[in-house]
Amino acid sequence: MSSGGATIAEAAERVSRTCSLTDDVSRLRFVTPARHEALVRLGIERVRDLLLHVPHRYLDFSHVVKVAQADVGSEATVVVRIDRVKLKRPKPRLQIVEIDAYDETGVIQAAFFRQPWLADQLHQGDVIALSGKVTFNYGFKQLKAPFHELLSTEGGASGYARVLPVHPVGEGITASWMRRIIAAALEDAGDVCDPLPAALVQSHGLMSEARALRCVHYPASLAEAEEARRRLAFDELLCLQLALLTRQQIELSEVEPHRHVVDGAHKNALLEALPFELTEEQQLAVDEILADMAKARVMNRLLLGDVGTGKTAVAAVALAAVADSDSQAAVMAPTSVLARQYAEKIGPLLDAADVSWALVVGSTPAFEREQIAAALSAGDLSVVFGTTAILSDDIAFHKLSLVVIDEQHRFGVNQRSALRTKGAGADLLTMTATPIPRTLALTLYGDMDCSRITHRPRPGAGVSTTSIAPENLDLAYGAIREAVAAGQQAYVVCPLVDDSDDGSELDDVPEANRSVSPNLRSATATAAELSRSVFPELRVALLTGKTPAAEKDAVMAAFRAGETDVLVSTTVIEVGVDVPNATVMLVHDADRFGLATLHQLRGRVGRGDISGKVFLSCAAKKGSPARQRLDALEATTDGFKLAELDLHLRHEGEVLGYRQHGGVSLKISDLDQDEELVTWAHADALALAGTDPLLAQPSHRTLALEVRDRFGAYFEEVER
Repeated sequence: MSSGGATIAEAAERVSRTCSLTDDVSRLRFVTPARHEALVRLGIERVRDLLLHVPHRYLDFSHVVKVAQADVGSEATVVVRIDRVKLKRPKPRLQIVEIDAYDETGVIQAAFFRQPWLADQLHQGDVIALSGKVTFNYGFKQLKAPFHELLSTEGGASGYARVLPVHPVGEGITASWMRRIIAAALEDAGDVCDPLPAALVQSHGLMSEARALRCVHYPASLAEAEEARRRLAFDELLCLQLALLTRQQIELSEVEPHRHVVDGAHKNALLEALPFELTEEQQLAVDEILADMAKARVMNRLLLGDVGTGKTAVAAVALAAVADSDSQAAVMAPTSVLARQYAEKIGPLLDAADVSWALVVGSTPAFEREQIAAALSAGDLSVVFGTTAILSDDIAFHKLSLVVIDEQHRFGVNQRSALRTKGAGADLLTMTATPIPRTLALTLYGDMDCSRITHRPRPGAGVSTTSIAPENLDLAYGAIREAVAAGQQAYVVCPLVDDSDDGSELDDVPEANRSVSPNLRSATATAAELSRSVFPELRVALLTGKTPAAEKDAVMAAFRAGETDVLVSTTVIEVGVDVPNATVMLVHDADRFGLATLHQLRGRVGRGDISGKVFLSCAAKKGSPARQRLDALEATTDGFKLAELDLHLRHEGEVLGYRQHGGVSLKISDLDQDEELVTWAHADALALAGTDPLLAQPSHRTLALEVRDRFGAYFEEVER
């Protein structure tokens, strides 16, 4: 053994423990069949899953306060002795366990809802820790539904840890049993090999992984717990970044990139056909995209721009360059409405540049579709616009060299890959009008170069946003009547399609806000009500995601032509719909939408020369979290500021776009607070991928296994 080093036996034992991380969690001590089922319900199937099941909070008993010092309205932890336990049943389906407890400074009461078994577990004389928000009622300080930990029974031991972890648990497993099982797992398998290169750990001043696993579950202090969490969060972020880059490397490893002609006659003719000069930001985006397309490497670029910043014009230039290169381009949009609008906007520019194009959506007649498919296969058609309909097997390209995907977060990862596989080596340009915070952009699109357009070339007349209570809907209805009388149009947006929907798909707002609107508005019922009793004299139409494709196109065509006064819809109009004559919008149950969605919806009005008015109907009280979110919309129209606030409120959610395909999400890192870690992970991943793209070097093999173990689902489709 060298000085300060480990013996071969010690190293072998550490490797063995590292390998055991993939073992089934059922092999651990204290994991009975019933507890195993409970762990699996929590997504804990392997030993690694358990060790990365980090506490969601800690009770810091080094900062316990006496009852007398527990301030009303604040969070507090007290250690008290139980004097009385009582089970109440104020309603047939509601059981409340109340306890009176005390210390030498005073008395405090606690109430536990729908946990009747606690009446048998807690007894007079027991010492218990209680943690929660302190209220004051009936002359006593109270804690409603506090976290509790039984520290000792009467006459028993009174010692307890200074910092107690509180892990997420579920039915079938208690917090104390979770701690016991994790402690056993740490003892058996916690001394693992560090997957990160030592130089990387040292450069950021991070804990070793083995120490972080212990300290995150059983810290000596809250500061140590946070230091441990940061190390584990960095691992997660780095592995995700490497998964993105490795997937890209695998996808492109055996393809020959296209080198596009970027200064040809078609491109120049399209620029001449534009009815305006490109802004400085738009021109920079065009230059970056064309420079990528001209290189002998596959482009992977994101075009990020707020509502109305002119991404369509930038994309049109790239499409014309494809025609100059005697190849083909495909533009995929999330809805037929948006795909048709792209065709209507870009089509005339392509016509002027002598570039052939077609549109394929679900409602395209079979005969027309066959003609388009034949032309694409023969190479007689340069550009096709469409929805996921262009992913069908009957749509094949002669030489697909550019794939443009709009609002790519609305597609599953595999849907995006499916289009790209129709053209080996095709450049990829993805676009989104959804403002994305920097940390989320680096994480979600870590394998992509990014072009940003932040300013609108034509700001329009602007939009005013007003929150109203449901009982004040007459304010919005009056504005709609005035707009229609002046020859304008309006939108009314609802969260549900029809009254049979349960709203379970509305998952873009914090869980705490979901109880604000128990009776959600449906578009179908609202359209009927408006036609019947509110606006009987106006022309009201209905558009939802369930509207048949042909009917959907007809409804939007009528609205664009001014043949409809009020369009009642769901968020199907959120992205890209451009009707400058629409100047008023009413959003029902606005608290049920995320800020990004509301900002996108708001962008549908005020796009022309007449200012827009947006009314957000919400039953939440002033000062509530729901109203604070809507107040932010009233205060600013800056989409990127709202995106940062949205991330703060609801965090990153399904960051890989797998929502419709099973999902991979971040479990430890928090993109709202871990900006430094995100920056480190992005830079380090690029550096590692630059020297060892597939992490094949011996010093990187442990890290490669870690990446695959955490994000293996991300490779499945591309390796088939």
